[in-house]
Amino acid sequence: MNTKYIFVTGGVTSSLGKGIISSSLAKLLQARGLSVTIQKLDPYINIDPDTLNPYEHGECYVTSDGAVTDLDLGHYERFLGVATSQANNITTGRIYQSVIDKERRGDYLGKTVQVIPHITDEIKRNVKLLGGIGKYDVVITEIGGTVGDIESLPYVEAVRQMRWELGRDCLCVHLTYVPYVAAAHELKTKPTQHSVKFLLQSGVQPDILVLRTEHKLNDDVRKKVALFCNVEKEAVIESIDASTIYEVPLLMQREQFDKVVLRKLGIDDDKEPDMSEWTDFLERVRHPRKSVKIALVGKYVELPDAYKSILESFVHAGAANECKVDLKLIQSDGLTRENIADKLHGMNGVLVVPGFGDRGIEGKIEAVRYARVNNIPFLGICLGMQCAVVEFARNVLGYKDAHSAEINPSAEHKVVDLMEGQKNVSGIGGTMRLGAYVCKIKEGSLAHEIYGETQISERHRHRFEFNNKYLEEFEKNGFVASGINPESGLVEIVEIPGHKFFIAGQFHPELQSTVLNPHKLFVAFVKAALS
Repeated sequence: MNTKYIFVTGGVTSSLGKGIISSSLAKLLQARGLSVTIQKLDPYINIDPDTLNPYEHGECYVTSDGAVTDLDLGHYERFLGVATSQANNITTGRIYQSVIDKERRGDYLGKTVQVIPHITDEIKRNVKLLGGIGKYDVVITEIGGTVGDIESLPYVEAVRQMRWELGRDCLCVHLTYVPYVAAAHELKTKPTQHSVKFLLQSGVQPDILVLRTEHKLNDDVRKKVALFCNVEKEAVIESIDASTIYEVPLLMQREQFDKVVLRKLGIDDDKEPDMSEWTDFLERVRHPRKSVKIALVGKYVELPDAYKSILESFVHAGAANECKVDLKLIQSDGLTRENIADKLHGMNGVLVVPGFGDRGIEGKIEAVRYARVNNIPFLGICLGMQCAVVEFARNVLGYKDAHSAEINPSAEHKVVDLMEGQKNVSGIGGTMRLGAYVCKIKEGSLAHEIYGETQISERHRHRFEFNNKYLEEFEKNGFVASGINPESGLVEIVEIPGHKFFIAGQFHPELQSTVLNPHKLFVAFVKAALS
């Protein structure tokens, strides 16, 4: 079977959930036995989101091969359980950089370089490259933004060309919004009609329409949309608001979304998707037997997307423990020695999250101290581990000025320092220690008990590390480095034996937690908080 290509575009407004719809369709096709991958094309000119403020795009998702990508790739991996790579997230910046590099090398033999064909050819090359790399049955490509955006035009044109070139091996799914006007007690389809008109003006006729709605679509609405937008009524799919994103694949199955896609792509519909494990997971999410309160301490708590993978990891870990994790997001800026007991009152566990910069750092350190001295289960991630190191140095070793060189370069005791390999780095974007690295775990440690193995691989995104010149003194005082990178000697995991549960990692475990394979660190942390 030739690789099939599905493009998912959006209209009317952003944030309708193209990533969730793409992931849900992919999950249904995967459950039918097809090999599927998903790709995100982002129209912004940044090479990647590595230098973007979380307020712009939420968290940066890091792949095993070290690509810094859009957070939608996290949804792709959590739904499919299949690793993504650099090839799964393409930006306009990367497209133009590649074309300009070719022009400078003389690859175009003196021709004028233009949006068509050179930019569109590069877009198509990247889409088809992904299909060739993994020999997938289906490649789903989500196009960021909305149709009609000036920056999206080259991508829509590339879609038009691929549909013409590939024929039945390619189709377009268009996601739009159907608002409900309360005063008229009516769903309005005009925004969808205008959105499809934008696509038609670019030469792309959508094959399937997915209508995001807060109210059920009646038969008349479906017929009207089908008539005015030139699609079959069966290809008008309802995407109603759900209580959890993990319900969406089952809602899409109920709408027979996957069946319509198979028919239009000419793929045999001879096997029903096996969604039994997914359904079991969803039942545990919907009907927890108990609950646990965990404090998430960070500086972007008003923007949950900044911690998207962490939040979803707690959903997975909660289901694994048959409990609801009640997360209390606490702003680290305002945490002090005087108010910490009040702010963390009633919490069964404390998580200090990743981040950069000095804002809120003292509040994070104070949260670590409170969890340590009160024997409250603690988990630290990346900067959260560094805060644990600083806190122990100050309050146990007695180095009152101890700090990270990132925050206080003039501190006498820089217990967290710039990595050796980072000292000659001048650029910012994409230059941190990125991607998956091996970690060797000490036998008999809490980390060993959690992972059940002595060698693991976790993903990273950082420049600073535990300063090994202090390692012997830390360990003499009960702060153990239980995970070490065997090549660099970098401390990857620290823990305090004798504490109810105190562990922190320099890596980002949330990036490898999926629906059907929740991360062991989160599962163990939730279990400890329950006990």
